[in-house]
Amino acid sequence: MMRNYLLAGVSLVAMGIGGAANAADTLPPVGKTFCDPYKNYACTESYLGQDFMTRFINYYRLEWGHEAAPSDPKAPASRRDGWPATPQSIPPMQFTEWPYGGATAIGVTRPNSVDSPLMNAMSNTAVGQWMNDAHIQVYGWVNAGGNLSNNTVRGGNSPAAYDYNPNTVQLDQAVVYIERLPDTVQKDHIDWGFRIAPIYGENYRYTTAYGLWSNQLLQQNRNYGYDMPMAYGEVFIPYLADGLLLRFGRYISIPDIEAQLAPNNYMYTHSMTYTFDNYTNTGINASLALNKNWMIQGGFSVGTEAMPWHVGAKIANPNPNPLFPDSTMLKDPGAQPTFSAAVRYVTDSGNDGVYVIANGINNGTWGYNNLQWYGLTYYHKFNDQWHISFETYNEHQNNVLNLDNPASVALVASGTPFSLDVMPWNAPFGAHCGNATQLSCTASVQTFLTYVNYSPTKIDNISYRLEWFDDKQGQRTGVKTRYVETGIGWQHWFSPQIEIRPEVSVYHALDAPAFNGNANFGIPPNKKTAVIGSADIIIHF
Repeated sequence: MMRNYLLAGVSLVAMGIGGAANAADTLPPVGKTFCDPYKNYACTESYLGQDFMTRFINYYRLEWGHEAAPSDPKAPASRRDGWPATPQSIPPMQFTEWPYGGATAIGVTRPNSVDSPLMNAMSNTAVGQWMNDAHIQVYGWVNAGGNLSNNTVRGGNSPAAYDYNPNTVQLDQAVVYIERLPDTVQKDHIDWGFRIAPIYGENYRYTTAYGLWSNQLLQQNRNYGYDMPMAYGEVFIPYLADGLLLRFGRYISIPDIEAQLAPNNYMYTHSMTYTFDNYTNTGINASLALNKNWMIQGGFSVGTEAMPWHVGAKIANPNPNPLFPDSTMLKDPGAQPTFSAAVRYVTDSGNDGVYVIANGINNGTWGYNNLQWYGLTYYHKFNDQWHISFETYNEHQNNVLNLDNPASVALVASGTPFSLDVMPWNAPFGAHCGNATQLSCTASVQTFLTYVNYSPTKIDNISYRLEWFDDKQGQRTGVKTRYVETGIGWQHWFSPQIEIRPEVSVYHALDAPAFNGNANFGIPPNKKTAVIGSADIIIHF
């Protein structure tokens, strides 16, 4: 699942708007002496030029071959004094701080801190100057990729993700962020922020929340669609301990190493650990930095991939039955008051980060994606070249339709909130409970995931992924089996704005065929192993 990781520590602070305003008066005429902003930041404006398109192109040219933007010597400090050291850098990693969800990074975030060609192209215009003064930024990326696979059926790479369709080239996601980052470094005033993040592409099928444009997936099974996995506001209150940040709206749920948004991941493909857990919540999340090392979080939402207008909403039940006995039934039983809690610890050196989480906690009844998630992530940096990321969780749902009971199987057609007459495509799976007498049971998953990362240069990283995924009743993947998955990928940055990620992954189901099928079309899987070679490109703007 996607986490909300900021480009904290990249401090352009209105490049070309403030300190470089009089650069043209102090530099030799353009064309007579080469001006290098990496050696003399004051000449940034003359390097970029005047009109929008020239500045936009020249900004890509400026950063080509570099691992970061030119450093503004007048920029304010990007983190608090005494705060744990920054463990990583962007690039070659996708984060600077060990990731956590539900909050803008406390103590290390400044407004106008995102390195954006679009914002720099606009910076000498009236609109750009107004946005800078208001601390509003607009930026994003386009992500496209393709894969070669031993699978052939449409959707046959599943349960691997995001490369759902084998042997294709696709637009994974085109994303725009419209945001204001609160200043969490300072401690003298309340600040605020927001983010609106529309997305279009194949990846919408993984972020869809039931009730928000979900007919694209659940009624039409479109290959491409749109979503808005983040639409939230924030308030930062610095006076409580070392800062309280409140986030309210739709936001990425708090667990996980991986994330929905392409730049927030080591590799192009995803682990199964990420693919089958919580993605988004809609509600409020509070993050309190007790001190520089400890943070606690608490959240209240309407469930996982659930919308407020589905809470208590009912639909007609044309086939009353022992599981849903009335003439009406809840449209999404998982849309209900839901709680989250977490605690995070980071060492003074910044080399270790532990994050323990309970997410999506309610009565756990079978819903669209009503996952009761208990787990942790752990990060350790050995040195500037090597670090590991580890995640484990147990998740479950209760009262899941038993696919081993013929009476329950008949309800797949009609009689539940997720039967074919209500949700003809991509409905949540039932469970294989192991006997033919129960109508329902509890379905659970246990998983362990590790990334080992080696960075030979400031613009290259190599990630090795290894995981164990036990879908104990088959409710998450559609097949009751244990999986072993491994993959290796290379991430290379031509500049902070352009990244490629070639890789190869092998997914193996130990107990039953799980690949090269498609439940939507009634095609049973016929392969235990999926071998997938893939690559993508991310172009930021």
